[in-house]
Amino acid sequence: MKVNDKLIKEIEDLYQQYESEVNQANSDGILKDNTVKTYLLHSGNFVRWCRGEFEPGGRNK
Repeated sequence: MKVNDKLIKEIEDLYQQYESEVNQANSDGILKDNTVKTYLLHSGNFVRWCRGEFEPGGRNK
């Protein structure tokens, strides 16, 4: 794990809020489906990296 439990909880809570805002922007016609997919994929990878579950350029664990 790259970060402690308290911090990962905060990051995950913020990610859920971010995900909701991105999906709302999609529903409102501001973002297209492919853009939403990209935003959530890369931000999700960051959260996984914080958990120690993702290595940029490496094989996924």
